[in-house]
Amino acid sequence: MANVAKKVSWSGRDRDDDEDGRAGETTPLLNGTGPGAAGSGRQLTPSPFLRIGQLSNVDLNEEVHELETEVPRQRPNEIPHNEKLLSLKYESLDYDNSENQLFLEEERRINHAAFRTVEIKRWVICAMIGILTGLVACFIDIVVENLAGLKYRVVKDNIDKFTAKGGLSFSLLLWATLNASVVMVGSLIVAFIEPVAAGSGIPQIKCYLNGVKIPHVVRLKGLCYKCPSVPYQAVPTGGLASSMSSLKLPSLLFQIFEYFRRDTEKRDFVSAGAAAGVSAAFGAPVGGVLFSLEEGASFWNQFLTWRIFFASMISTFTLNSVLSVYHGNAWDLSSPGLINFGRFDSEKMGYTIQEIPIFIFMGVVGGILGALFNALNYWLTMFRIRYIHRPCLQVVEAMLVAAVTATVGFVMIYCSRDCQPIQGSSVAYPLQLFCADGEYNSMATAFFNTPEKSVVNLFHDPPGSYNPMTLGMFTLMYFFLACWTYGLTVSAGVFIPSLLIGAAWGRLFGISLAYLTKGSIWADPGKYALMGAAAQLGGIVRMTLSLTVIMMEATGNVTYGFPIMLVLMTAKIVGDYFVEGLYDMHIQLQSVPFLHWEAPVTSHSLTAREVMSTPVTCLRRIERVGTVVDILSDTSSNHNGFPVVESNPDATQVAGLRGLILRSQLIVLLKHKVFVERTNLNLVQRRLKLKDFRDAYPRFPPIQSIHVSQDERECMIDLSEFMNPSPYTVPQEASLPRVFKLFRALGLRHLVVVDNRNEVVGMVTRKDLARYRLGKEGLEELSLAQT
Repeated sequence: MANVAKKVSWSGRDRDDDEDGRAGETTPLLNGTGPGAAGSGRQLTPSPFLRIGQLSNVDLNEEVHELETEVPRQRPNEIPHNEKLLSLKYESLDYDNSENQLFLEEERRINHAAFRTVEIKRWVICAMIGILTGLVACFIDIVVENLAGLKYRVVKDNIDKFTAKGGLSFSLLLWATLNASVVMVGSLIVAFIEPVAAGSGIPQIKCYLNGVKIPHVVRLKGLCYKCPSVPYQAVPTGGLASSMSSLKLPSLLFQIFEYFRRDTEKRDFVSAGAAAGVSAAFGAPVGGVLFSLEEGASFWNQFLTWRIFFASMISTFTLNSVLSVYHGNAWDLSSPGLINFGRFDSEKMGYTIQEIPIFIFMGVVGGILGALFNALNYWLTMFRIRYIHRPCLQVVEAMLVAAVTATVGFVMIYCSRDCQPIQGSSVAYPLQLFCADGEYNSMATAFFNTPEKSVVNLFHDPPGSYNPMTLGMFTLMYFFLACWTYGLTVSAGVFIPSLLIGAAWGRLFGISLAYLTKGSIWADPGKYALMGAAAQLGGIVRMTLSLTVIMMEATGNVTYGFPIMLVLMTAKIVGDYFVEGLYDMHIQLQSVPFLHWEAPVTSHSLTAREVMSTPVTCLRRIERVGTVVDILSDTSSNHNGFPVVESNPDATQVAGLRGLILRSQLIVLLKHKVFVERTNLNLVQRRLKLKDFRDAYPRFPPIQSIHVSQDERECMIDLSEFMNPSPYTVPQEASLPRVFKLFRALGLRHLVVVDNRNEVVGMVTRKDLARYRLGKEGLEELSLAQT
């Protein structure tokens, strides 16, 4: 029997509620059958409705009961978890428009001028997304700057006070308490109010743009709670830029413009929001567009590219304008992003052809360290899923990490004797501690500062600003602290911590190289800090194209484009050899049915007949209302799409496919009582418009909330006007890669499988395709369960 495990949400809490009330696409729990069971397909539990295919009785609840009785629970606080499962609780988005009669009639009524008006509205929405993203970024930046400044000033004054007369233990306690207190506020918001606000949000937005509906991820409530929780973070979370890179603002705007109340438009606006967030964080409009393309959007076209680029530019301009006024430099638009790495002078920090192999070697190191980071975080996440799944425990863990971070930082600063002259230093909060007058502790430059400013210091501080031992110990400690931090129940990501780790060991590499080459002019430590930062971040998140452009835009130097590209490509290749990227790994741990760009390379032997779900619940073109209600209420037939076949009085004969209708459409029809009396099928039904369907979007009411009387159950409902008469179909002999390409390229949610007589034999959904993946031992098939 397959291992059915209870799973948790992105933040570790159980969240089975769906924001639109729709039931999930049901595919079976595999019974150990391999992919070579030709002709069988994936089988569902039987029901008394019209079904196509053979029946198989698999009871999920019964399987869970067997596990509970056969395996005694020795650790009652543990949640069992099996990463070989694929969850059935995640919905797919209806990216493909249902071209029924209502849709076609509305489109035909719209003239050329109206279409131009709709296009203008799209540009207006993208502009509003950019403006609001920029304003939110300004709010986060100002609050973070003031809170961090207050904390560091208070701790610095306390350390300076007790250094001379003793009692530094009180300074340590103060630092740890302040860290734990502010993190507690942010963690409470996430753990008890809005769990989806946890983390950077990039895995969630990546899934959403892939076509997976993550509950609450693009709701205004999530934004309202995510923004206040970002500033309440401590080192080494780096939540500022990471959270900005996943800001999603289209939901509020989406409700204003009725025409755009559908998944097709909403998904495009979310792409613009993701790009605008990256643009605001790093001042990289082009990098934001490429990020949305590389890491998120599954479907792309030229017009969408222009709109997303427009939103990114507006976001950067808004942020720059507001911050320039705030800092007293009105009309000075020279600092476009929250994270500005500073300009790298090509004359002083140029590179030569001899350094290319060195950069490639740094990419190898970054790939190995990134793989180690991901592997450690994988086991830590598994531990959290099993044991730290209660909100109170999650808050305690976050506070513990904050306190330990402060303790480690204080101890390392206390033990360090790396003193540097303070003249000409750009250190914001220099700690003298036990250094002589006119000097400051160099270890405090990295620990006693915001991660964003520490990265800039490692990039641009002159040679000799850091002792090699200081950089080595900082890299080691910060590596494990950042690994422990990612996945906490706080709004924080991995972008800036990864850059800081890489910048530290990259600068150490440059110092070592300068020592070995007797101070050669091309061994500048700041240049190698930049390459190390790119290598470390690339080795962890495995981004190439977008990260190359982001790093170039953030440094303001195109000269380093080629070496950065080489470093990132090398880090990705080396890292992929050992383990997946961090975002893909967490998506897999949440059992999300994520579809990659291509089907597994060894899957050509599989056909649609072997991967499809059977039996399929079909509806007749003119169906009895009671039958529709029973089908929607039956948990064993909870697909969100139902093939419609021709009405045939002979129930034993299956008619050919006539269309496809969605569960949400049937819900609206039942809600508005679109019935005809059984004795008079020519009676004119109540005329619905697309507005009736859009008004119910996106949270369609559940079938249990719709009352249908016994008399109404005997009425008939004509689906001809509401079904999609031209759904996409494939023959049952089509190969899996061909089915995958059609499904992925068109953004489908349902793909009907037919035989040579156009009769329905099965249905392919996202989960039928996502369960096949390429493992270490070749093609493997994941088990499916309602986790």
